[in-house]
Amino acid sequence: MEKILVVNHEKCTGCRLCEMACAVKHVGANNPARSRIHVVKWPREGFELPMLCQQCEKAPCIAVCPKNALSRDSALNRVNLNYDLCIGCKMCVIACPFGGMGVDIVARQVIKCDQCDGDPTCVRFCNPGALQFVPASSVNLIKKRTVGVKLAEVMRKAVAA
Repeated sequence: MEKILVVNHEKCTGCRLCEMACAVKHVGANNPARSRIHVVKWPREGFELPMLCQQCEKAPCIAVCPKNALSRDSALNRVNLNYDLCIGCKMCVIACPFGGMGVDIVARQVIKCDQCDGDPTCVRFCNPGALQFVPASSVNLIKKRTVGVKLAEVMRKAVAA
Protein backbone atom coordinates (compact mmCIF):
# COMPACT_ATOMS: atom_id res chain seq x y z
CA MET A 1 0.00 0.00 0.00
CA GLU A 2 1.42 3.34 -1.07
CA LYS A 3 1.81 5.82 1.79
CA ILE A 4 2.75 9.49 1.79
CA LEU A 5 3.87 12.00 4.38
CA VAL A 6 1.20 14.61 5.01
CA VAL A 7 1.84 17.90 6.81
CA ASN A 8 -0.92 19.70 8.71
CA HIS A 9 0.57 23.14 9.32
CA GLU A 10 -2.29 24.09 11.65
CA LYS A 11 -1.13 21.47 14.15
CA CYS A 12 2.59 22.35 13.95
CA THR A 13 3.80 24.09 17.10
CA GLY A 14 7.28 24.77 15.75
CA CYS A 15 8.93 22.59 18.41
CA ARG A 16 11.36 21.18 15.80
CA LEU A 17 11.38 17.76 17.50
CA CYS A 18 10.90 16.24 14.02
CA GLU A 19 14.21 17.81 12.94
CA MET A 20 16.04 16.46 15.96
CA ALA A 21 14.57 12.96 15.62
CA CYS A 22 15.48 12.87 11.92
CA ALA A 23 19.05 14.00 12.53
CA VAL A 24 19.59 11.46 15.32
CA LYS A 25 18.12 8.68 13.14
CA HIS A 26 20.25 9.47 10.09
CA VAL A 27 23.54 10.85 11.46
CA GLY A 28 23.47 9.87 15.14
CA ALA A 29 23.71 13.49 16.30
CA ASN A 30 21.19 15.98 17.66
CA ASN A 31 21.90 18.56 14.98
CA PRO A 32 18.78 19.88 13.21
CA ALA A 33 20.95 21.41 10.48
CA ARG A 34 21.70 17.84 9.35
CA SER A 35 18.04 16.82 9.27
CA ARG A 36 16.10 15.85 6.14
CA ILE A 37 13.11 17.87 7.38
CA HIS A 38 13.16 21.55 8.29
CA VAL A 39 10.54 23.63 10.05
CA VAL A 40 10.25 27.01 8.35
CA LYS A 41 8.89 29.70 10.65
CA TRP A 42 7.06 32.93 9.93
CA PRO A 43 6.99 34.53 13.42
CA ARG A 44 4.89 37.57 12.50
CA GLU A 45 2.16 35.36 11.12
CA GLY A 46 2.54 32.75 13.87
CA PHE A 47 2.98 30.09 11.23
CA GLU A 48 5.30 27.06 11.13
CA LEU A 49 5.59 24.61 8.26
CA PRO A 50 7.66 21.43 8.19
CA MET A 51 9.27 21.15 4.75
CA LEU A 52 10.50 17.86 3.33
CA CYS A 53 10.80 15.96 0.07
CA GLN A 54 7.40 15.58 -1.59
CA GLN A 55 8.50 12.47 -3.53
CA CYS A 56 7.19 14.13 -6.74
CA GLU A 57 5.82 11.91 -9.53
CA LYS A 58 7.72 13.92 -12.14
CA ALA A 59 10.57 14.87 -9.86
CA PRO A 60 12.68 17.75 -11.20
CA CYS A 61 15.61 16.55 -9.06
CA ILE A 62 15.72 13.29 -11.03
CA ALA A 63 15.54 15.15 -14.34
CA VAL A 64 18.53 17.41 -13.61
CA CYS A 65 20.89 14.88 -12.02
CA PRO A 66 23.84 14.49 -14.41
CA LYS A 67 24.92 11.16 -12.87
CA ASN A 68 21.53 9.46 -12.42
CA ALA A 69 22.10 9.36 -8.67
CA LEU A 70 18.39 10.01 -8.12
CA SER A 71 15.80 7.46 -9.17
CA ARG A 72 12.25 6.41 -8.36
CA ASP A 73 11.72 3.35 -6.18
CA SER A 74 8.48 2.02 -7.61
CA ALA A 75 7.89 -0.37 -4.70
CA LEU A 76 7.80 2.41 -2.09
CA ASN A 77 6.97 5.20 -4.57
CA ARG A 78 9.73 7.45 -3.36
CA VAL A 79 12.76 9.17 -4.83
CA ASN A 80 16.00 7.46 -3.83
CA LEU A 81 19.44 9.03 -3.66
CA ASN A 82 22.41 6.80 -4.49
CA TYR A 83 25.37 8.31 -2.63
CA ASP A 84 27.85 6.20 -4.63
CA LEU A 85 26.77 7.95 -7.84
CA CYS A 86 26.21 11.46 -6.43
CA ILE A 87 29.00 13.91 -7.26
CA GLY A 88 27.65 16.67 -5.00
CA CYS A 89 26.89 19.18 -7.77
CA LYS A 90 23.71 20.28 -5.93
CA MET A 91 21.70 20.67 -9.14
CA CYS A 92 18.90 18.70 -7.44
CA VAL A 93 18.88 21.16 -4.53
CA ILE A 94 18.43 24.04 -6.97
CA ALA A 95 15.76 22.22 -9.00
CA CYS A 96 13.55 21.21 -6.07
CA PRO A 97 10.55 23.58 -5.94
CA PHE A 98 9.75 22.62 -2.33
CA GLY A 99 13.17 22.88 -0.68
CA GLY A 100 13.04 19.14 -0.04
CA MET A 101 16.62 18.50 -1.09
CA GLY A 102 19.28 19.74 1.29
CA VAL A 103 22.99 19.72 2.00
CA ASP A 104 24.61 18.18 5.05
CA ILE A 105 27.44 20.67 5.58
CA VAL A 106 29.31 18.33 7.94
CA ALA A 107 29.26 15.27 5.66
CA ARG A 108 29.50 17.56 2.59
CA GLN A 109 26.78 15.69 0.71
CA VAL A 110 23.28 16.17 -0.62
CA ILE A 111 20.52 14.78 1.60
CA LYS A 112 16.80 14.15 1.22
CA CYS A 113 13.97 12.41 3.03
CA ASP A 114 13.96 8.65 2.52
CA GLN A 115 10.79 8.16 4.61
CA CYS A 116 12.92 6.03 6.94
CA ASP A 117 12.20 3.03 4.73
CA GLY A 118 8.47 3.14 5.46
CA ASP A 119 8.52 4.10 9.15
CA PRO A 120 9.24 7.86 9.34
CA THR A 121 10.85 8.79 12.64
CA CYS A 122 9.62 12.37 12.35
CA VAL A 123 6.00 11.15 12.41
CA ARG A 124 6.57 9.04 15.54
CA PHE A 125 8.03 12.04 17.40
CA CYS A 126 5.48 14.64 16.24
CA ASN A 127 3.36 14.93 19.38
CA PRO A 128 0.88 17.49 17.99
CA GLY A 129 0.21 15.18 15.01
CA ALA A 130 1.24 17.71 12.37
CA LEU A 131 3.07 14.94 10.49
CA GLN A 132 1.24 11.82 9.39
CA PHE A 133 2.25 8.88 7.21
CA VAL A 134 -1.00 7.79 5.63
CA PRO A 135 -2.21 5.71 2.70
CA ALA A 136 -2.25 7.87 -0.43
CA SER A 137 -5.86 6.93 -1.03
CA SER A 138 -6.97 8.51 2.26
CA VAL A 139 -5.37 11.94 1.77
CA ASN A 140 -8.40 13.44 0.03
CA LEU A 141 -10.68 12.01 2.70
CA ILE A 142 -8.58 13.63 5.44
CA LYS A 143 -8.74 16.99 3.63
CA LYS A 144 -12.51 16.72 3.14
CA ARG A 145 -13.04 15.94 6.83
CA THR A 146 -10.88 18.90 7.85
CA VAL A 147 -12.85 21.25 5.61
CA GLY A 148 -16.12 19.76 6.88
CA VAL A 149 -15.17 20.39 10.51
CA LYS A 150 -14.23 24.01 9.71
CA LEU A 151 -17.46 24.55 7.77
CA ALA A 152 -19.54 23.09 10.61
CA GLU A 153 -17.80 25.47 13.06
CA VAL A 154 -18.53 28.47 10.83
CA MET A 155 -22.17 27.40 10.50
CA ARG A 156 -22.55 27.01 14.29
CA LYS A 157 -21.17 30.50 14.85
CA ALA A 158 -23.49 31.94 12.18
CA VAL A 159 -26.54 30.28 13.74
CA ALA A 160 -25.54 31.40 17.25
CA ALA A 161 -25.11 35.03 16.15
